[in-house]
Amino acid sequence: MNTSLLNALENFKTTAGLSEHRAGLVLVNNGRLIERLRTGCRVWPDTEAKIRAAIARETIKRGLPT
Repeated sequence: MNTSLLNALENFKTTAGLSEHRAGLVLVNNGRLIERLRTGCRVWPDTEAKIRAAIARETIKRGLPT
């Protein structure tokens, strides 16, 4: 499990006030993203980069604190 990525997702969803499902949809159009990461599903490096870029983009777009 990628705890660093999971922590980043948890922080984003909490700060943005989104459910797990909605956060996954907003970031990478996958409502089960966080659920699957928790169960230990593999994340390819390019997918992780895409998720992190989406978190950064949405944080700026929504005016959230970093």
